[in-house]
Amino acid sequence: MRVATVLFVGNQKTKERILRAELDFQEGDTITAQKLGRRLEENRRRIFNLQLFHSVAVQTVCRDGDITVVFGVQERWYTFPIPIFSLADRNFRSWLDRPDRWKRVDYGVHLVRRNFRGRNEQVIGNVQLGFNRKYELFYEAPGYGRRRRIGFGAGASYYRSHALDYATIRDRLVNLRQEEGFPIERQYVTAGLRWRRTVQHLSAFDVSYHHERISDSVQQRNPAYFLGRTRREYLDFSLATTLNQRNTFAYPLTGRFVQLGLVQRVFLTPGSSPITTARARYVQYVDLGHQFYYNIGLQGQIRFSRRVAYADNRAFGYDALVRGYDAYVIDGRHYALLQQSVSYQLFDAARIRLGGIQNPKVNTIPLVLYANLFTDAGYVGAPTPWPNNRLPNQVLASAGVGLHLVTYYDRVLTVEYTRNARGQGGFFFRSEFPI
Repeated sequence: MRVATVLFVGNQKTKERILRAELDFQEGDTITAQKLGRRLEENRRRIFNLQLFHSVAVQTVCRDGDITVVFGVQERWYTFPIPIFSLADRNFRSWLDRPDRWKRVDYGVHLVRRNFRGRNEQVIGNVQLGFNRKYELFYEAPGYGRRRRIGFGAGASYYRSHALDYATIRDRLVNLRQEEGFPIERQYVTAGLRWRRTVQHLSAFDVSYHHERISDSVQQRNPAYFLGRTRREYLDFSLATTLNQRNTFAYPLTGRFVQLGLVQRVFLTPGSSPITTARARYVQYVDLGHQFYYNIGLQGQIRFSRRVAYADNRAFGYDALVRGYDAYVIDGRHYALLQQSVSYQLFDAARIRLGGIQNPKVNTIPLVLYANLFTDAGYVGAPTPWPNNRLPNQVLASAGVGLHLVTYYDRVLTVEYTRNARGQGGFFFRSEFPI
């Protein structure tokens, strides 16, 4: 059958060329009747996974061998101002006991503008005042041109804090707080190019300049934090490619995810060795039938350098985690992490309509609940760990059960009970899909 016309309905804000760039067919192409249903569903998912719409539907009309394809979309709300209010102490009790408690508060606003100008661009701004200061602005454009292949990203950040985790002792972070002055100050600017085949396949090359400074108190307590220095400057050159063939990006049930990354750090301050870091991640998602789903993921990192500062010697407890070891950080150059889980869909409430609210962008709430059983295993390789840190260079393992709630605007809320290989257990709350 010949594709005579492709129409889009409901995209009041989103430019039509943004949606056409995701399709693997256009007017004039031919599609066999046998493959038509599969091709339309694949393209519908691509548009849905732009994460710009509540729903995407597709219909066809056939006449004399010519078909008209109609995509109907329901746009989301794209501006999210989120107030920032947090206490600068370990907990509410310690904050309440301080006579200057109202000076030890962080406040501000985190603003996200998605689908900026209707072109799937994103602008993020942070203004945080009070005890800790942060000023950030980022811009991301996935693609320009007729086919939206070449994109651009840029940003700038300035941060300083009255508190800093300056060392790891017994596999836990040790914190320094200074009432006067700031133990840490960071600033960086970044810019880069994007090559985007579809929403499922993206590569990025970024260059960033960093300037960091610590106080004399930090340097005295841990001379290895910046290898004997109180300030440093460096350039990061990073290359990453992502193949995301999951059925949905928020809570995937089928498909696969592959990500490869390489970062070269070159120091502008004399006497520091360059650092080469390579990372890889692979996850497979399988539908077992009868509302059961299985996934298995493997990720790892290798880092090469003659000398690595404490601030760069990070493995588990930051971006990667063996669940159940949330209270610890494991420092090291290399790591491997294996995660697997089985989920069962308890119920799907579809879309709950909120009475009295007319705006279709916010008047329906999707609710899907899954029960989850999982196991994690990881290993951190550290050539010369600190003597009082026990978790590097040994296998870490855990298992647990959880409930996962998928709801509004791709939010995933999880509550899990986990026990690790040390016999420690507890409940943990997370706000994203773990694998």
